[in-house]
Amino acid sequence: MTDIAIRFEGAGKTYPDGTTAVEALDLEIPRGSLTVFVGPSGCGKTTSLRMINRMVEPTSGTVTVEGRDVTSVPAHELRRSMGYVMQQSGLLPHRTVVDNIATVPRLNGVPRRQARERARELLATVGLDASLAGRYPAQLSGGQQQRVGVARALAADPPVLLMDEPFSAVDPVVRQDLQRELLDLQQRLHRTIVFVTHDIDEAVLLGNRVAVFAEGGRLAQYATPEELLRAPADDFVADFVGRDRGFRSLTFVPAHDLPLHPVAVVRPDGAEGVVGPGSVPAGGWVLQVDDDGAPRGWLRPGAGGAPLVGGTLHRPGGSLRSALDAALSSPSGLAVAVDDAGRAVGVLRATEIVAAVERERQAQPSGTAAP
Repeated sequence: MTDIAIRFEGAGKTYPDGTTAVEALDLEIPRGSLTVFVGPSGCGKTTSLRMINRMVEPTSGTVTVEGRDVTSVPAHELRRSMGYVMQQSGLLPHRTVVDNIATVPRLNGVPRRQARERARELLATVGLDASLAGRYPAQLSGGQQQRVGVARALAADPPVLLMDEPFSAVDPVVRQDLQRELLDLQQRLHRTIVFVTHDIDEAVLLGNRVAVFAEGGRLAQYATPEELLRAPADDFVADFVGRDRGFRSLTFVPAHDLPLHPVAVVRPDGAEGVVGPGSVPAGGWVLQVDDDGAPRGWLRPGAGGAPLVGGTLHRPGGSLRSALDAALSSPSGLAVAVDDAGRAVGVLRATEIVAAVERERQAQPSGTAAP
């Protein structure tokens, strides 16, 4: 069996008024990959996604899924064989959470009890508490509704999952949570996922491969996130990715060679100590931690008052971008490193992080370094 799950061969969509939404798309999507379609509004990315399940019928070329031309399969059967998650979750307001998730299995003839059992199992899979099973969509937050939408898409155990800007309608904090959960879900389930977004940061974070669409439905570049950031195919891609693409490319550079330094800490009961290797001189910044050792803020040297809010945190196995962001967003200029449990284990120094960034820049082949 081929390793290509979805193939576009000269696939296009032109409407009766002559408008071309997708222009002769040639694209192969590997089985088990998370492929992201990204681009500005009106570039054909959503139209391309919907040609996969025939919500949009191609007017030229072919689209095949697992070697079958999608036009050879009745549209309703094709759609039931795939998961589909949309921007506004699309939950049925008069059905409970468990019955929303059970919708496709029931349409496929699965008995109600069995479909509901499967639905309850999926609640945990998407990070929802079992107590939500009997609630209605209006009783859920936006993030919870999107999780239910993902669970419903997975209910029939589809090999292909289509996601059309599923996280764009939720707030940034919830969006980050959903992105992390999707990556975790994909690591466990290995589905073929096609994900549409207009956000290049989301595309780079999620995608194994990223397809950048330009106006007029033209595929401008199809590459790994790292290739996209390091070597944009043309001026359009370079402009769309953004002039800070060099910063984004640091996502793919590990920070494991950066030394860990000690930092003074104080706990809620006033107990002082040090985390990290070695000792620290008196009079420096002090990291406030909670009873579990998780960072909560910085105390300025020689100054009283409330602690200053800390920056982002650098985690084990993190990238150079993570380390740099943690240092730049920290009042102290020190990047706080934490373990998998979120406990502070030391700090990274901004000067050493910047030096590592410079080494990485110099190591890049001529013409690939960011401006």
